Amino acid sequence: MRSVDYIVVIPAAGQGKRMDAGKNKQLITLQGIPLIVHTLRIFQEDDWCSGIILVGNKRELNELEQIVSEYNLDKVQRIVAGGLERQHSVYEGLKAIDAESLVLIHDGARPFVSIDSIHNLVTRTIDSGAAVLAVPIKDTVKRIERGTVIETVDRSSLWAIQTPQAFHLSLIRDAHEAAGNKGHLGTDDASLVEHFGSSVSIVEGDYLNIKLTTKEDLLFANAIIREREEQRNNV
Repeated sequence: MRSVDYIVVIPAAGQGKRMDAGKNKQLITLQGIPLIVHTLRIFQEDDWCSGIILVGNKRELNELEQIVSEYNLDKVQRIVAGGLERQHSVYEGLKAIDAESLVLIHDGARPFVSIDSIHNLVTRTIDSGAAVLAVPIKDTVKRIERGTVIETVDRSSLWAIQTPQAFHLSLIRDAHEAAGNKGHLGTDDASLVEHFGSSVSIVEGDYLNIKLTTKEDLLFANAIIREREEQRNNV
């Protein structure tokens, strides 16, 4: 697989109220290291990544700058202030990219995406223009109205969408600008591209690429970290 340079935008401005941590969940620690550092290190260590744009809450920019310096994350090119919604924060990050490139958008609270998944995604995006990581739904899915099941949905065509999501910069920036002009809020960045008529490819990821949203997710996160440490020690 040939090397392809990309830039990654990492929104980390959300307060994570469902985590109930009393602060930005990106700043809570896993095994003594801030969550956002676990995520940033993935891209710091990926040879294909040419730069990182980190988007933070304006009240936390100094703290993020200190973290980036302390952990020698020198691929972080800029730390910019985000907006009210995740979509606004991503757009601020996109505006900070100076030249046309392949751009990935990745949740700061997904610290376990694999390099192989990233490379598969990037390679697919070269030709398709837009692609997302996803995994097939494993659970039965039902539609509910007023507390009553009205349909059991065929899950064979249902996938749970993850990040990173990858795009040619001009495509995703145009989609964000159009959405902003129309006051449209999407559920993710790919949905903006879809809303304005472009197709998005699916690249199968893996189930360990979880987003840390609730306290219960921290149990899984620490288990993943311990398992990976054991695997490295046994090599």
